[in-house]
Amino acid sequence: MKLRQWLLSRKKMRQYDNELEYKEQLYREVMKARRQWEQAYCALQEAVGADEVDIAIYTLEAAERRYQVHLRAAKQANVTWEPFQFGSYSKDGFYLRD
Repeated sequence: MKLRQWLLSRKKMRQYDNELEYKEQLYREVMKARRQWEQAYCALQEAVGADEVDIAIYTLEAAERRYQVHLRAAKQANVTWEPFQFGSYSKDGFYLRD
């Protein structure tokens, strides 16, 4: 009986670790998409000439859409940002600085 409980608790811990790794990956993707969106916005502000402006607008719209997609996925997975603000989560339960 105790062995079964132990195995179930190990299984739950693995599931929790996998879920946390997935959420961390989503967090990183959201932050990367946000940086790309901010860079595209800056590029639009500095664009000179019709061709540059057109390219900057296209890039900004694509980056904004990518950011929205990642935010939606994070929201569906109930990702909260607080655990990831201090660095990466390790399986030992400690945060590692990036």
